[in-house]
Amino acid sequence: MLWNALLLAVREIRRNMLRSLLTMLGIIIGVAAVIVMVTLGNGATAQVTEQIASLGSNLLMVTPGQRMGPGSESSAPPFSLTDAEAIADSIPDVAAVAPAASASVTAVFGNKNWSTNATGSTNAYFKVRNWSLQAGRDFADTELHSGKAVCVIGETVRKELFGTDDPVGNKIRLGKVSCQVVGLLTTKGQSNMGQDQDDLIVLPLRTVQRRLAGNQDVKLIQVSMKDGASTETAKEEITELLRRRRHISTLEDDNFHVMDMKEIAKMLTSTTQTLTALLSAVAAVSLLVGGVGIMNIMLVSVTERTREIGIRLAIGALEREVLMQFLVEAVVLSSLGGTIGILVAMGGSVALTQVLNVPFVFNSGIVLLAFLFSAAVGVVFGYFPARRAAGLDPIEALRRE
Repeated sequence: MLWNALLLAVREIRRNMLRSLLTMLGIIIGVAAVIVMVTLGNGATAQVTEQIASLGSNLLMVTPGQRMGPGSESSAPPFSLTDAEAIADSIPDVAAVAPAASASVTAVFGNKNWSTNATGSTNAYFKVRNWSLQAGRDFADTELHSGKAVCVIGETVRKELFGTDDPVGNKIRLGKVSCQVVGLLTTKGQSNMGQDQDDLIVLPLRTVQRRLAGNQDVKLIQVSMKDGASTETAKEEITELLRRRRHISTLEDDNFHVMDMKEIAKMLTSTTQTLTALLSAVAAVSLLVGGVGIMNIMLVSVTERTREIGIRLAIGALEREVLMQFLVEAVVLSSLGGTIGILVAMGGSVALTQVLNVPFVFNSGIVLLAFLFSAAVGVVFGYFPARRAAGLDPIEALRRE
């Protein structure tokens, strides 16, 4: 019986192809929209996670001031190199500690110049940031201790000053300082905040302090923990250590901020997931609109085929058989629309992820859920027209023109 009902449903759909396609349009749009929204949301979440990971693994950022951001350290005393050394010596499970100072500079090479940021640190900077060199070398111990004018540049600086040429061994001018390029960093691209991570120049910490910044201040301490170590515990220990070193009483608030990058990753991931859920819910409304369209067309179909229904009932067809016929037709319409919607969504997702430059993350669960939901829409919205058809009086139905 089910097979016959399926064949009849396919026949009716083919008989009114244009009307069937227009009826399925709401389901197609709904299914495609839901899948595309979830796919893009998952891609955005994966991109945020990847970008946070590119900043460094198990990373803690310690800054002066009660919050992180421009102006937060204005009234707070800066750190010193000994603060970073104390963290490295006193906190267990520390993999690397990188004190940093920075200054805005204009880099000049030949007739080209580029405004960028000069960061002074140690070789630990490359470790905490998970940053490797694609050419050249890092700093020698003698260069770090003496504050020699050597630097490692990012890919953006290389493109702006050297084009496609190898920068290693050349000298660039940073303000009044002539600096030899000894290394080139691998490309990292933009951060989750839209900042170009490759637009920087790294020098020894003492070089920036003495020759660019003109002070001994350390404005940032980056702490990388060993794999498996608790960053929450390390955060508490660093806070306690710095409070002692900065002579903060129990009644005073911290004049520094320790931020766990996992917290930022969690916050940004939660935000993208919430937005994805909201957009998917909005897109799912079109599925309900598509269900209303199916109900409307099925009611029209019942009216058009009243005599056919009357003849079937008059020659012995049972009410449940008529109910099954129209219900199967509604489910076939919605399921076919769901299938087409999935195909449209896959193509649209691939295209949009390339346009928006986010990873394509296939989620088989949402594809299956969207298809099952589209079939359920056919059952729910097709039941009333099917029930109406099954409840027709055969005599009255045969009288209908």
